[in-house]
Amino acid sequence: MKFEKMQAAGNDYIYVNLFEEKIENPEELSRKLSDRHFGVGSDGLILIGPSEVGDYSMRMFNADGSEGEMCGNAARCVGKYLFERGLTNKREINLSTKSGIKQLSLTVDPATNLVERIRVNMGRAILSAKESIHFQTTLPEMNNYPVEIEGINYEITFVSMGNPHAVIFMQDIDSLEIEKTGPKIEYHPLFPERTNTEFIEIIDRENLKMRVWERGSGETLACGTGACASVVAGAVTNRTEPKATVRLKGGILEIEWDRNNNQVYLTGDAHFVFKGEV
Repeated sequence: MKFEKMQAAGNDYIYVNLFEEKIENPEELSRKLSDRHFGVGSDGLILIGPSEVGDYSMRMFNADGSEGEMCGNAARCVGKYLFERGLTNKREINLSTKSGIKQLSLTVDPATNLVERIRVNMGRAILSAKESIHFQTTLPEMNNYPVEIEGINYEITFVSMGNPHAVIFMQDIDSLEIEKTGPKIEYHPLFPERTNTEFIEIIDRENLKMRVWERGSGETLACGTGACASVVAGAVTNRTEPKATVRLKGGILEIEWDRNNNQVYLTGDAHFVFKGEV
C-alpha cells in the first residue's frame, strides 16, 4: 500500500488515495500505522476517495482506530493533495465528510502552481443541546459550565463543529499537566461520545494560545475544528472577537466566525512530508 505523510500546523496524518488503493480495515490500519515507535507515526489515518454528494470524500480515523467526524487540518491537506497530485484542477472543492460537505478554497501560486493556503468553510457552530448528540445536559446551552476534576474547578463552554469540543479558558496553559486533565474531561459523563478538549489562554481579543487534547489521539500539535470551536466559544462568552488568530504548538490558524450566518472559516497552509509504501 502506498501512502503520503502530510501535516498542517503539525497535525500529521497518513493519507491514502482510494482511487489507487483498497483498504478493508481502516480502524486496524490506523492503530498500526499511527504508532510512533512501531509504525509510521501519525495522529491518524485519512482516506481520500470518491463521493456521490461532493467532488471527493474524506474519512478520518484517530490513532486509536476510532473514526472521527471531521478534521479541519486534514481537510486542508486533502485539498492540497487533490490539486497537486493531479486529481483535480479546481480551486473550489466540495469535500464530503462524516459531518457534511465542506467547501475548500485553494490559493495557488501562479508561478509554481502549488497550493499556498487553503480556506475551509467548516459550516455551522452548534451551541444548542437540542441540536447535538454530543453532550448530556438539560441546559439549552453550556457556556462557562462548572465541572470539578480532582478538586479543581473548570468552566467549560461546549461547541460542536460536527464533532464535540469542550473549551476551557485558563492562564498559563504551558504548565498544564494535560495528560492528566485531558482524559478526565474526554471521558466525563457529560460527553457520552467523549470529547475533544481545548485549553485556551487569551493573549488579547484577537489572539489566542491553545493546547488540545483530542479524543482518541491524546495531545496533538493542532486541531482545526478545535481552533474554530475556541474562537466561537470566546465570542459567545465575550472574551474574544469572532475573528481571531489561534497559536498552537504546531503553527498558526486564522479563524473567522460569521455570526449572522453562523458559518465558521478556517484558513492555513498544508505540507507534504514524505511518501512511503507498506
